[in-house]
Amino acid sequence: MNERGAGTVRALSFLAFDFGTRRVGVASGNTAFGQATPLKTIAAEGDARFEAIARLVAEWQPDALVVGVPFHPDGAPHDNTRRAQRFARQLHGRFRLPVHEVDERYTTTEALAAGAADADAAAAAIILDQYLRHLT
Repeated sequence: MNERGAGTVRALSFLAFDFGTRRVGVASGNTAFGQATPLKTIAAEGDARFEAIARLVAEWQPDALVVGVPFHPDGAPHDNTRRAQRFARQLHGRFRLPVHEVDERYTTTEALAAGAADADAAAAAIILDQYLRHLT
């Protein structure tokens, strides 16, 4: 999925978030390379969390944001499902960027199994990789 204009093709860039009540993993990626890179984990809540995210948005200037939304193994929502969806709405409201939600079941488990030093950021990269695969 690329934007076309005046005969050029521009890759779309994304920041992705693995939402948690105490920590939020962050990854970046774009459609040019089709893969995500873990960036960092934000260990902050409330306004401090959004200030840290604002700095990343200003630095990376993404075209859109991606948020992992957890579900029970059977696909049923739970409390963290609603919290992640609320976080996605808050991101959209604050940054006025498109926000895409991705089912993030087992991403932290996958990141830990792969030996990730920062499991939250690695989970965000897995979430973004899933989204980028969905685009192709």
